[in-house]
Amino acid sequence: MVRSYLKYDHAKTFGLITSTSSNIVWAPDENVENIALRASGAGRAVVGADEEVFCWDIKRGELLGRWKDSDCKAEVSTIAKSKADPDIYAVGYDDGAIRIWDSRIATVIISFNGHRSAVSALVFDQDGVRLASGSKDTDIIVWDLVAEIGLFRLRGHKDQITALQFLQPTEVQHQAEDRDGDIISMSVDMNDRGSNAGFLLSISKDGLIKNWDVGSQHCIETHVAQSNGECWSMGVSSDFSGCMTAGNDGELKIWSIDMRGLAEYANWVNEGSERTFLRERGVLYRQGKDRTLGVTFHPHENYIAVHGSEKAVELWKIRSEGEVLKSLARKRKRRREKAMAAISQDAKSNGEILDPGETVEDFSSANVSDIIVPFVIIRTSGKVRSIAWAAGKAKRSIQLLTATMNNQLELYNIATKPNEKSSKSDAPADYNRPFSVDMPGHRTDVRSLALSSDDRMIASACNGSLKIWNIRTQSCIRTLDCGYALCSSFLPGDKIVVVGNRMGELELFDIASSTLIETVKAHDGPIWTLHVHPNGKSIATGSADKSAKFFNFEVIQEEVPGSTRTTPRFKLIHSRTLKVVDDVLSLRFSPDSRLVALSFLDNTVKVFFVDSLKLFLNLYGHKLPVLNMDISFDSKMIVTCSADKNVRLWGLDFGDCHKAFFAHQDSIMQVAFIPHNQDGTGHHFFSASKDRLVKYWDGDKFEQVQKLEGHHGEIWALAVSRTGEFLVTASHDKSIRVWQQTDEQIFLEEEREKELEELYENTLTTSLEQDEATGQEKSEVAAAGKQTVETLMAGEKIAEALELGIVDLEIVQEWNKAKASQPKLAPPDRDPLYLAFGNISAETHLLNVIQKIKAAALQDALLVLPFDKVTSLFTFLRLWAERQWNMPLTCRILFFMLKTHHRQIVASKLMRPMLDDIRQHLRTALQRQKDEMGFNLAALRFVGNKVRESGRKEYVDEAMWEQEEEEMVRKGRKKRGLVHVA
Repeated sequence: MVRSYLKYDHAKTFGLITSTSSNIVWAPDENVENIALRASGAGRAVVGADEEVFCWDIKRGELLGRWKDSDCKAEVSTIAKSKADPDIYAVGYDDGAIRIWDSRIATVIISFNGHRSAVSALVFDQDGVRLASGSKDTDIIVWDLVAEIGLFRLRGHKDQITALQFLQPTEVQHQAEDRDGDIISMSVDMNDRGSNAGFLLSISKDGLIKNWDVGSQHCIETHVAQSNGECWSMGVSSDFSGCMTAGNDGELKIWSIDMRGLAEYANWVNEGSERTFLRERGVLYRQGKDRTLGVTFHPHENYIAVHGSEKAVELWKIRSEGEVLKSLARKRKRRREKAMAAISQDAKSNGEILDPGETVEDFSSANVSDIIVPFVIIRTSGKVRSIAWAAGKAKRSIQLLTATMNNQLELYNIATKPNEKSSKSDAPADYNRPFSVDMPGHRTDVRSLALSSDDRMIASACNGSLKIWNIRTQSCIRTLDCGYALCSSFLPGDKIVVVGNRMGELELFDIASSTLIETVKAHDGPIWTLHVHPNGKSIATGSADKSAKFFNFEVIQEEVPGSTRTTPRFKLIHSRTLKVVDDVLSLRFSPDSRLVALSFLDNTVKVFFVDSLKLFLNLYGHKLPVLNMDISFDSKMIVTCSADKNVRLWGLDFGDCHKAFFAHQDSIMQVAFIPHNQDGTGHHFFSASKDRLVKYWDGDKFEQVQKLEGHHGEIWALAVSRTGEFLVTASHDKSIRVWQQTDEQIFLEEEREKELEELYENTLTTSLEQDEATGQEKSEVAAAGKQTVETLMAGEKIAEALELGIVDLEIVQEWNKAKASQPKLAPPDRDPLYLAFGNISAETHLLNVIQKIKAAALQDALLVLPFDKVTSLFTFLRLWAERQWNMPLTCRILFFMLKTHHRQIVASKLMRPMLDDIRQHLRTALQRQKDEMGFNLAALRFVGNKVRESGRKEYVDEAMWEQEEEEMVRKGRKKRGLVHVA
């Protein structure tokens, strides 16, 4: 009989606030009708959290929403918010996919797949209809969000794209010279998107900044952005007049952008004359000398925030013209004073030296270091990963949101105007941290997990903190300060948690009162392991000081100082010590309390009798230290895992090795048996490794049952519930994940087949990417497509529908001819597929098949078709055009196929009459649609004119109005308010 197993699936993720792979985006509070409440709120933070996107309420520290696509396993790499629609967000992922999310309904509305590696930069244009994406594969793709297709791919950079920005010049009125030298007046309206598609600025790790003309799809200028290697970030001012690029060694380069020149360039055809629109204005150096990871201009104020990977954000201020002139005057005064001092000291001087301070400097001659000056340095509580400006309502301050590498969000309030009480005007600005989101997660990696006896609570311990979580609600119940925790456990009764730390101390915490009961100095080295005895009356610890110690639980009556009363106090009483030859890495009691197993740094495992501590078994075989082990429910089997990537199963009767598995691709950190034998699962166990995988094994058949993928970092800890219905894992990606047992059955043969299919699909897509890379020349512009398994399957479906359709068309045509002479002729024998869909026609079936394909994947699916199928497709296109079915889709397919197979179509004589037919039908249909739209527009204009004519206009005498207002003020009444009702 074939054995079936119950499947484990990812159920919950908690403990994660923000992941280090993605940036953050600030958004204002939504759905708040009360203006006062909206003003007092701190807004929302939209952050990447592994494969999900979290939306946090910054003020309350609550999670408002989780955006997760069930098909997505890749980590979020970048997020961008639309400027036109504040509810639309673009999210880039590690696998090169881009998803457009609607935040109101937390749903994906468009999916794109064009990059071969992680998306590193995203930006919307001003109208929110186009999206530019840059990737680690060095390509930039411009996407059309209305048609849901990739427009083109721009190549030119030699390394990862680090930042992008659309430039769209608005209308300018100015004079220019024509070719004959005559002065002419010119108006350039860049709001007319038909005239030009705008420009795109891009920077890359190759140290270059490029300006691309999106309309003509080519690079119009390239500059070296950084003098010392990579360019990591770029910020563009809100009026697009300038930008700042940043790279290594704290270097910040300032550029001016000639928007007037770009507007001219867009509307004039130059005869090969090269113009420069980006001009270097100078270099600044920030205080931190490491790589600069982020530059952001404030959207409304004259401030720039810059940060590297240290615990600080540097704020720079852009001075106004008046402030710059004052600064220049002060410098001039100082120079004059120095010169006068030099003259007075020089006795030989005849006093005819020209005073150097007499030259009057203007604003245009000011250095960039006089215009952009350091304002304040904000010290954060962790290394900064990303920053975003928050639009606060206070007039005298600005707000900055930061996401740090240690899993927290912080909002800082920075005073922009100096306090009247402070005497010094040059004193650094004050800042404070009114809000932060830090409770729902650890600052460092979780090194130990422990479940309570009723599986309702879980304790997670890391360097500095111990948190108690409710498994059902995933909420943090308690947060307690501890040392560098290495191991932990609930004591019987689930009221006390014991933690072993790096200093050799055992810390006892009372959960109910959130207090540290006692700290016991148990060992001289780090306590790597501890385990509670199965009888619940003692605990054993293993340490790097080459000893294992046994402690009894006792309640002692302690005297209350200054009185005769006593109070009960829980104590750990040291009872026995087992001295060994090497560091103890793991320790486990057998469930029958007969044996205790210890693993050592010398790669061995030794099994002792609990009562006499005499050696029973020596287990040799691992090539590297055994990091963890567990004993089965019946005390007959022990499983060990090691840094040598192997898992070994041993019998506890004779110490024989039943089986050795090469289980993972990296060190295996923990193994755990299911603690009971319901349904014969007592010898099933889990292993967790630094290769980011959890694996489920059958210890009787020595087979891998299931592979649990989901973590994006090394897995440090694993805990299996008492019932075996779920397990919990903690990882370097700061997340704690719960894997729940489902009712779905899995079979080993099916799992192996699935793994082979996945392997085949991966090799297929990678081979297609290699063919694309080798087959095409590296031209500056290329198609934005990418072949995936989805597009290949869609192409196969179209080809299959075409094959069936052409045969069916011929059958139906013959039947129609025969029916003309024989009216009572029986219907023809058609393919059962058409009958199953309600006896639909072949052209309807093909149109349904194509309509089901996502718009973003349609072009790549059509590329799969061989040319002999293209002629069949044109037959159906003619029918659709004739019947005017879904004209936008028909036109899109037709134009794409004409562009792709242009040479073959032109060379084919058979295609010409078919194309003539399609053209005639298409013109008729498009003319009809054009007439209909023109009629509707004319009707709307007519209705608009009627509304304007019927509207009343009341005359108001301004002098009379002002007199009435003054009288009301004299009588003490409030001034009349003007209310606009929209």
